[in-house]
Amino acid sequence: MRVIITKDYDEMSKWAANYVAQRIVEFAPTPERPFVLGCPTGSSPLGLYKQLIKLNKEGKISFQNVVTFNMDEYVNLPEEHPESYHSFMWTNFFNHIDIKKENVHILNGNAPDLKAECENYEKMIEQAGGIDLFMGGIGPDGHIAFNEPGSSLASKTRVKTLTTNTIQANCRFFDNDVNLVPKQALTVGVGTVMAAREVLLVVNGPAKARALHNVIDNGVNHMWTASALQMHPHGNIVCDEEACVDLKMSTYQYFKDKQTLEGIVEEYLEKF
Repeated sequence: MRVIITKDYDEMSKWAANYVAQRIVEFAPTPERPFVLGCPTGSSPLGLYKQLIKLNKEGKISFQNVVTFNMDEYVNLPEEHPESYHSFMWTNFFNHIDIKKENVHILNGNAPDLKAECENYEKMIEQAGGIDLFMGGIGPDGHIAFNEPGSSLASKTRVKTLTTNTIQANCRFFDNDVNLVPKQALTVGVGTVMAAREVLLVVNGPAKARALHNVIDNGVNHMWTASALQMHPHGNIVCDEEACVDLKMSTYQYFKDKQTLEGIVEEYLEKF
């Protein structure tokens, strides 16, 4: 697992966007061989999406031959609801780039058979050739997608009941009323994410510091599901300084020294 420490949220977002863009450019996708990108929602990736939009508008990257699969969606929330993840993705990303609508895949939380919807989602990922790069974030309790603490690290796409902590964290999007927050969601599994050829997580702010500490400093633990990234051969975490305040000093210094020696931050900040 590689950890990239940037000075702030803006630098983190730019680094991550340039990294994703470079991966797509190097892949040179075609209609017959598209690049398959996993997409998250939430506040952490908003800067990443803005930077990718900027690169697209400048003609430095195209999404014409990119196929996307989103991480999750609420159950029983209309797609047109402003807080659905369908709305989030089209409002904050897809409407602003040259992606083809038929190449966008988001779980249907209103499907008549949710189990079948989840099973079919896994089949569609397989038919697309698997995820080339799965972007993501982590929750304050270390969860990835909606794989709450205690989730199986081998899990696949399924229905999950949300924890009280997650519901409370998300109530800010629902007029601060926990009763309005959906109690279930459809989510890719930890195993689904780990099956991607590469994973890139963005982590920012002091609210994520405890989670980042447990994900990096401690061993793999199903109570901090994003810690499974430690087992991925091409797992990356890009974070800002504020998210690092709980890391062990030796851990922090190791990754800072490593990126200084390798020039990792400068390389991708200057890529485009």
